Amino acid sequence: MTTANNRLYFGDNLDILRERVADESVDLIYLDPPFNSNATYNLPFREKSGAQSAAQITAFDDTWQWGLESESAYHDVVTDGPKALTDLLQAMRSFLGPNDMMAYLTMMAQRMAELQRVLKPSGSIYLHCDPTASHYLKLILDAIFGATKFRNEIVWRRTTAHSDSKRYGANIDIILFYTNSAQWTWNPQYQPYDEEYKARFLHKDPDGRPWSDGDLTAKGLSGGGYEYEYKGARSLWRVPLATMQRLDAEGRLHFTRTGGIRRKRYLDEMRGRPVQALWDDIDALNSQAQERLGYPTQKPEALLERIINASSNEGDVVLDPFCGCGTAIAAAERLNRRWMGIDVTHLAITLIRHRLHDSFGEDLKPYTVIGDPKDLPSAESLALRDRYQFEWWALGLVDARPAQDKRKGADSGIDGYINFFDDNSGKAKRIIVQVKSGKVSAPLIRDLKGVLAREKAEIGLLVTLKPPTGPMRTEAAAAGFYQPSHFLEHAFPRVQILTIEELLAGAQARYPRFAPQATFRQAPRRLRQQREQTRMI
Repeated sequence: MTTANNRLYFGDNLDILRERVADESVDLIYLDPPFNSNATYNLPFREKSGAQSAAQITAFDDTWQWGLESESAYHDVVTDGPKALTDLLQAMRSFLGPNDMMAYLTMMAQRMAELQRVLKPSGSIYLHCDPTASHYLKLILDAIFGATKFRNEIVWRRTTAHSDSKRYGANIDIILFYTNSAQWTWNPQYQPYDEEYKARFLHKDPDGRPWSDGDLTAKGLSGGGYEYEYKGARSLWRVPLATMQRLDAEGRLHFTRTGGIRRKRYLDEMRGRPVQALWDDIDALNSQAQERLGYPTQKPEALLERIINASSNEGDVVLDPFCGCGTAIAAAERLNRRWMGIDVTHLAITLIRHRLHDSFGEDLKPYTVIGDPKDLPSAESLALRDRYQFEWWALGLVDARPAQDKRKGADSGIDGYINFFDDNSGKAKRIIVQVKSGKVSAPLIRDLKGVLAREKAEIGLLVTLKPPTGPMRTEAAAAGFYQPSHFLEHAFPRVQILTIEELLAGAQARYPRFAPQATFRQAPRRLRQQREQTRMI
């Protein structure tokens, strides 16, 4: 096991937690798992046609159905889990029966037990869910962490309004906040004051600095005070005489017309309104948001930054075991935390890699991707285990976006595509990508040429696990060259073949690179948080 930092893991988070993450090695956990058995919650992309892309459908469509896998997981928890959890899970099964919800809760119980193990005693965990299962999940957290470790049920208002037929608009998510002990890392967070509150600061110094005043007397307060006379005013004061004299010297006393003394409170010195359990100041990402990457369940970075700032310090380790498009990872990187992310699809890992490099560029700290093939034998092993995951991994090697879910429909001859620019018109050109893990021959190239003609694409790229034959290379060369208008001194093969072995050695597809690729939506550039925080007024 390891406490290594800044790592992306590909695979089942249960296996990775058990095999890779040491006891009490993580300071903060945030997880945003699938909310229930509806797999469409985790689709990464939607095509221009409105069709939904493949990766998360394939990854999760069987996960939340009760079957042999769920029965085995249930047996694992009941026989080896803590007593409170085993008793709870048996009661839940008696109530719910062996259905999809029970399969989901059993999966979550297994993983929450492991997450409690890897969390430091001073650590915190935030579970993001919706009202569909939040009440069940809270019981599981009570059983694992203890009911006394529950700190808050945070309500995040995702949208101001939501139109739902014959019910109240469902516009909130739930975030369950627990700690691993009675002593935990906590940094209070503040929101800017609203205009109504600012209007209470009616007084101004000669320089225009606004202030209000507060009571300095200790009358009615438990614990006593300091009785003395100051500049003709005798009372039981909250502060000793020396402090009163210092405040006066600093111009922080307000001598009222009635002979009283009050303390000035300057607006620009106040930190803001303490954040409450209702978070209504962070909007969900709309279609125009700059940081939106096309991932339907993507959460705003501001949401994760609030959690990370509140419950960790610089240098602490943040773990997201369902990291998806990597919002928690990106926020942790910007806030100078160390991080670990886990996801079950190669597509998510590729998306996170792009996001990190787009956001931080040369400032990005080193990180390692674990679980993806690093050599030809491991690539061959992945292809044998799961040819769909192999396909998505191979597409990631050439920065191509998956085109469809072949499990849900006929093969159109397109596994992925790369968008690129070869001029300043703003119109992207397209590379059609096919991935083959089995035997290859010349007819594949002829078929690829047909797809190019049909799709009116500029370049075709075949990525293959097996070495191409001589006739394949001859057929590809016969396709000629693509000549971009702004790269007259360069011509690019219209049909290209790259093997996995060549790609692992650093080979790249050949095409114009007039401007950054448009295959993945580019994440905005981020600056690291500075240690000095500005006050919110």
